[in-house]
Amino acid sequence: MHTMASSSSSSCLKLDTVFSSTIFKLKRSNATANFNMVSPKNPSFSALSSSSMFSSKLPFFNTSHSHSLPIKASSSSSTAVAEPEGIKVNSVPTKPIEGQKTGTSGLRKKVKVFMEENYLANWIQALFNSLPPEDYKNGLLVLGGDGRYFNKEAAQIIIKIAAGNGVGKILVGKEGILSTPAVSAVIRKQKANGGFIMSASHNPGGPEYDWGIKFNYNSGQPAPESITDKIYGNTLSITEIKMADIPDVDLSRLGVTKYGSFSVEVVDPVSDYLELMENVFDFDLIKSLLSRANFRFIFDAMHAVTGAYAKPIFVDKLGASADSILNGVPLEDFGHGHPDPNLTYAKDLVNIMYGANGPDFGAASDGDGDRNMILGKGFFVTPSDSVAVIAANAQAIPYFKSGPKGLARSMPTSGALDRVAAKLNLPFFEVPTGWKFFGNLMDAGKLSVCGEESFGTGSDHIREKDGIWAVLAWLSIIAHRNKDKKPGEKLVSVSDVVKEHWATYGRNFFSRYDYEECESEGANKMIAYLRDLISKSKPGDKYGHYALRFADDFTYTDPVDGSVASKQGVRFVFTDGSRIIFRLSGTGSAGATVRMYIEQFEPDASKHELDAQTALKPLIDLALSVSKLKDFTGREKPTVIT
Repeated sequence: MHTMASSSSSSCLKLDTVFSSTIFKLKRSNATANFNMVSPKNPSFSALSSSSMFSSKLPFFNTSHSHSLPIKASSSSSTAVAEPEGIKVNSVPTKPIEGQKTGTSGLRKKVKVFMEENYLANWIQALFNSLPPEDYKNGLLVLGGDGRYFNKEAAQIIIKIAAGNGVGKILVGKEGILSTPAVSAVIRKQKANGGFIMSASHNPGGPEYDWGIKFNYNSGQPAPESITDKIYGNTLSITEIKMADIPDVDLSRLGVTKYGSFSVEVVDPVSDYLELMENVFDFDLIKSLLSRANFRFIFDAMHAVTGAYAKPIFVDKLGASADSILNGVPLEDFGHGHPDPNLTYAKDLVNIMYGANGPDFGAASDGDGDRNMILGKGFFVTPSDSVAVIAANAQAIPYFKSGPKGLARSMPTSGALDRVAAKLNLPFFEVPTGWKFFGNLMDAGKLSVCGEESFGTGSDHIREKDGIWAVLAWLSIIAHRNKDKKPGEKLVSVSDVVKEHWATYGRNFFSRYDYEECESEGANKMIAYLRDLISKSKPGDKYGHYALRFADDFTYTDPVDGSVASKQGVRFVFTDGSRIIFRLSGTGSAGATVRMYIEQFEPDASKHELDAQTALKPLIDLALSVSKLKDFTGREKPTVIT
């Protein structure tokens, strides 16, 4: 964000200042302390934070970063506007910026785009312009993120615009850290009006890579399309940013800082979330498993946000050894890695689990902590199977002592969960990709356990998918199955649990092919071609050895509020239950990611040990042929296969 200054120059100004020491009182439930907040002398990349709007050297403060980024001055001057008690608020002139329409989960772009003049500020102000005043005026909002590059600067911008728009208080995680599930948990526990999540999820971080922002509502769920559509509309007509004239907040210190009627509280990012996990799971049961001499556990935080949670939960509370945590320090660039927990990007963990002396249980989580991957010794659990196994074994988790209320999956996710719902006689829902669609069902008391094939699994304990929750759920299942095993006795393994599940329910062979950063034009032409193809299709049409049951572009009518989501993915469903599906992902930051899903049900237990790629090869070949994917995208092979 670049603040508007009173200057006709369009050149970049380097702004130096020192914020003189000021005493602030820290208020916590168990302690009170005084400290001095002193700004560093380096220029910061931050929102307007000081007195004179008409000075050629404007004071900017950043107590936590030293990126020393240039600030572009504006040709328009700012003016004071109506303000909360004790705070000066400046009206910063701005104009619309193209390309600010949110995708499946917020606005995601390259970080350099967000660092352009007013880019982030415009979107944040457009959000406040889109919300009913009662949803934020004098209210409480939560702010956190995954620790990626630019989060600390962005946090200061968001805090100042929130104050400028009349928010009463912001709760922000220390150093700007709060995982996506933790933000949802904090919103719900603290009865906040909503919260901001600074993350591009599983996408890479750093100066050359990705950044993102999304808003969650008061149940902790991602904002519905009715709000995100309004935000986009307001980005097209925005003329001013309401910016509180306050200094940057020191995000490195726990405590409360007050500015007139507005306050910011820096909180421990783990405590509320950990308390919730202790209420959901039987920690003593899990601890009994992790303490066994013949059980080895490993968790890869991928230098992402769950590094802040892994030691307090797995080591300090559950007794896992400290060396069971890999890449446990959150880094702004995720250690130059791609924090996406799948077989391609979590290759180090995969190699360990498939090694000669691999651990018994392995798991990983992504950039913002909402995705997960589960592995046994030499065994990969697909996300589609994972949610089905959790639902079928929910009795191992105290939170579900009365049984799940209902089950749901995203449309591209395999039908494994459907079979569990049918056998257990539970309500079942198929929704579009995007966790917000689960939220309405949860709030209406219709849904307990749900998942997406994109490595997202969760329940109604919060309103986001939850990576650590999924790991704890699996540890609970393994611990429950082994609770009566004597020391040294052979344990029931991850692969044992999954294979027994297949024997009971049948196996849904499933795979997803991702073609990342395709040229948007070719990808869109492919989807248009497929839509034209399905418009001409009819039941019984032959596709190789397969007969068509139906083909459509998935449309979902929400059973709670009646809202309709259309064009959610082109699918071909065959008479034997096999499916091929195509959709464009809404979670990337550049170009288009084409996703192709292939699924085939196999009831014959003698064939369950087949490799998924072998079992699905005829369908994969058919999908590539039907879609003409290579012709439209020029891609010979996928970026990622899961």
